[in-house]
Amino acid sequence: MISKILVADDEPDVLNLVSANLRAAGFEVIKAGDGPSARELARSELPDLLVLDLMLPGMSGLEVCRLLKADPVTSGIPIIMLTAKAEEVDRIVGLELGADDYVTKPFSPRELVLRIKSVLRRGDQNAAAADLLCLHQIVIDRARFQVTVAGKPVDFTATELKLLTLLMERRGRVQSRETLLNEVWGYESAIDTRTVDTHIRRVREKLGAEADRIETVRGFGYRITD
Repeated sequence: MISKILVADDEPDVLNLVSANLRAAGFEVIKAGDGPSARELARSELPDLLVLDLMLPGMSGLEVCRLLKADPVTSGIPIIMLTAKAEEVDRIVGLELGADDYVTKPFSPRELVLRIKSVLRRGDQNAAAADLLCLHQIVIDRARFQVTVAGKPVDFTATELKLLTLLMERRGRVQSRETLLNEVWGYESAIDTRTVDTHIRRVREKLGAEADRIETVRGFGYRITD
């Protein structure tokens, strides 16, 4: 099955370059040149992934991300943000809003394609696992892509679910930030360990009263405990 990718960027050269490389990699591509169009196409087309530039006319990429993640119809669509190097704060905010990854401009189209495949692969792996994983009041149903805490369903992105699942599968064992980047994000080198910290913070917020089960091992990484 061909994956459908929505690319939102107001620079025609970037939009055409990304689209051409994605089509060459076997993806179906939909294009949007502004924020409102990106939101409308995400809702109507339900793409498998959204490549979202932060600096869009009409509605910023951050606002598009926030609205899509708050909408039950589109909350499960993975988002990769395109950011400039100077937009570090916005990039962190985007991750906190639910974006799965980011690529900094100027970027290699090949790298972007690899990032897209990695995010889609994580989603496929999550959907393929068919068993329940339980830790006290935290239950992961990997077949249904669902997490419940104290019996109540909680929305997790594909990346957040992969991160929580890995920690629960290795409960009690410390996982370095580099290990998490490699196994959750598919990075072979530690590109930016703050990505891990941002996602851990979001996971803790969603776990509520169970958040303290994720322990920080200062200067190294994280582990989840009984």
